[in-house]
Amino acid sequence: MKIMLFDECAERALCLRFTLEHLGHEIVAEIDNAQALYGAVQQHTPDTIIIDTESPSRDTLEHLCLITENCPRPIVMFTQDGKRESIRDAVRAGVTAYIVDGLAAERISPIIETAIARFEAFQNLQDELTLTRTQLSDRKLIDRAKGILMREKSISEEEAYRLLRKLAMDRSTPIAKIAEHLITYANILS
Repeated sequence: MKIMLFDECAERALCLRFTLEHLGHEIVAEIDNAQALYGAVQQHTPDTIIIDTESPSRDTLEHLCLITENCPRPIVMFTQDGKRESIRDAVRAGVTAYIVDGLAAERISPIIETAIARFEAFQNLQDELTLTRTQLSDRKLIDRAKGILMREKSISEEEAYRLLRKLAMDRSTPIAKIAEHLITYANILS
């Protein structure tokens, strides 16, 4: 697994690097500055990001938000900060696993695997939500287009749908696109 390591302390980073490499992971980047996080993720495309910090800084959390929005990855944070607010801020920024006082070598692999599993489950939910929103939006467009056809051609809802479907098939275009075009033309002509 390609891992990007972020740690402001060189000694801690060296120990963590050694442990991760011993476990068979490839360290693709080692970052010690929060400002470099986002660029390093884009450049090295790690599978997972591991952060070792005393307490997550506002700067670190802001850059994690950018990563989560634009190029999401599982993020594991090892820290000494067990404050409720810190945990919530980190999770909101996209941290998948927030581990307090838990940097024991034998625990690292299960923690990484758990973070990856949680990340994948969350991504699946996000994908389903996006699909559902798209389907709902498409359904609204189709219903509006059917209404226009029903009113303008004095036809039933079923006939209006059949007409939209036939236009979509004839043009090899999704029915929602046909509906969108029809609505646009109706707005122009009214």
